[in-house]
Order: sequence, then structure tokens, then C-alpha cells
Amino acid sequence: MDSVSTQLRVRYAETDQMGVVYHANYIIWMEIGRVEYFRARGIRYRDLERDEGILLVVVEAHCRYHSPARYDEEVTIRTWIEDANPRMIRFGYEMADSNTGCHLATGETKHIFCGPDHKPKKLPEKFRASFGIANSRDHASAGNGFGIIK
Repeated sequence: MDSVSTQLRVRYAETDQMGVVYHANYIIWMEIGRVEYFRARGIRYRDLERDEGILLVVVEAHCRYHSPARYDEEVTIRTWIEDANPRMIRFGYEMADSNTGCHLATGETKHIFCGPDHKPKKLPEKFRASFGIANSRDHASAGNGFGIIK
């Protein structure tokens, strides 16, 4: 599935005493990328929660830092889906200096779909294609009815 790129400018409040972006902000930037990924697929995350009762619960987060970002630099966050099924989704991220292309950080987050009760729930079929997830009907028609795909 294609990636979605989002730009942001480093705010002074995001930097630490050393003048570089505080490490936890990269996780926040991943969330920004993820929300914009949803939006680019025609889905507002807020509506998914409010109207469909689907929550995306973070179960794993990883970030590898390569080079520091500094105040007022423009950063590009590239977001894509690494893996997905009706119960979970794993996003990949790459953050780079928009002007120089300098590789700042890479990361990934894994999420499970949950209902308002915070219990695991399958993503409704009407949203699956937006995330590259085949519907159960697609699987059934592709095989011989026994879950074996020819």
C-alpha cells in the first residue's frame, strides 16, 4: 500500500536543553502521520471512534533515532502500513529533514482494534479495503471453501 507524507515544522517547545527535539516527540509525530494516513484514505479517526465505536489501541511502539532535528526545521513524516488484518494494524514511519533529506528517525507502531469497552474487536468490513485488508467474502471466493487458496 502507498505511503502518505505529512510535513510539520519543529516548534521550540518540542526541543530539549540541548537544542534538539526531545525523543518522545517522535512518537507524537508518528501519531500525526497515522492520523493523516487515515485522512488520506477518506477516514477521519475521530469519526471512526465516535460513529463506529472503533478504537485503535497501541500495543507496541518503537523508534530508532538516526540524526537530531532542531527548532524551526521542516520535517517530513512518511507513513505506511507494514501489516494489517481485521484485528490489528502495524504502521511504519520514516522522519526526514524536508530540505536536506537527512534521515532523522524510523519507527513503527502496532495497534489492535477495540470497541468502546476496550475489548478486541474486528475492524468492520466497510473499512478494510482502505487499509489493504481483504474482506472475509474475498477470501472465501478465492479458495475452495475450506480456507485453502489454490
